[in-house]
Amino acid sequence: MTLNQAAPIIEMRGLCRRFGAIQAVEGLDLTIYRGEIFGLVGPDGAGKTTTLRLLAAILDPSGGRATVAGFSTVRQSEAIKRRIGYMAQQFSLYGDLSVWENLNFYADIFGVHGRDRRARIDRLLDFARLRQFRERRAVNLSGGMQKKLALACTLIHQPEILLLDEPTLGVDPVSRREFWDILAELHIAGTTIMVSTPYMDEAERCSRIGLLFQGRLMVCDTTDKVRAMVRGELLEFRPADGEMARLATTALSSMEGVLEIQIYGDLLHVFVDSLEQREAEVVSRLGMAQVLYSGLRRTQPRMEEAFISLIKRQEKP
Repeated sequence: MTLNQAAPIIEMRGLCRRFGAIQAVEGLDLTIYRGEIFGLVGPDGAGKTTTLRLLAAILDPSGGRATVAGFSTVRQSEAIKRRIGYMAQQFSLYGDLSVWENLNFYADIFGVHGRDRRARIDRLLDFARLRQFRERRAVNLSGGMQKKLALACTLIHQPEILLLDEPTLGVDPVSRREFWDILAELHIAGTTIMVSTPYMDEAERCSRIGLLFQGRLMVCDTTDKVRAMVRGELLEFRPADGEMARLATTALSSMEGVLEIQIYGDLLHVFVDSLEQREAEVVSRLGMAQVLYSGLRRTQPRMEEAFISLIKRQEKP
């Protein structure tokens, strides 16, 4: 089934939220379809957390409306809370309780009782790879295991929708991959997942992504189509040091056909209108400016480049 054939499960129309003079979310129009993994990406302060809190019926909108599983976030918040699992950025477990005790506590909160309760907890311990740590206090778990336990607690009532706010922030790469493997299993089982993330490799794993900037939705599409929005073709090289990067940027900025220059770690990314026409001139200009560099190569834009490019376009007056 394609997304166009799937039923909408989350809908936002003109959704707004202000905090005093600050417009955190402004005029958000967005539809999430049943069964997809939707990634919400954007810099700090873009409005990602506020959007998820609005959908979780934790905050009321200042304007517009949103429905989750067909229920209004304002008028039918309790119906929504029974159908979603919301995982905040902050550590939300009880540190003095063990893994087993935390799962039992959340089962109490969500009214999961009887034999079904034990079966669900056992299933989640295996699912989150935490069975051998069931007696360990949550405060003594690694960051990655805390995140997996928090997700397991979020799943105790078998929600049809997951709202996850930067769930792997600050977690090591191996634990991030394990966490996303778990999300992939949930996705295959039919759970709808909306996740905010600062990591572009995680965005690549989503069915679609929405790029938020200053509370507004700039782009919403598949990752392939977002990458295709980057203008021009990409040439990459590694300046010898920061001064060489500065000299290279100065030398190339005024060159005809150079559309954009990005600093990416210790690399410089130069977008040109045509590599066939411009590569030799780039090399020539670097030589005239006496720039020391290595690793010059043609490459394809990734999500990181697309993200930076789209943000830079928005920041221009």
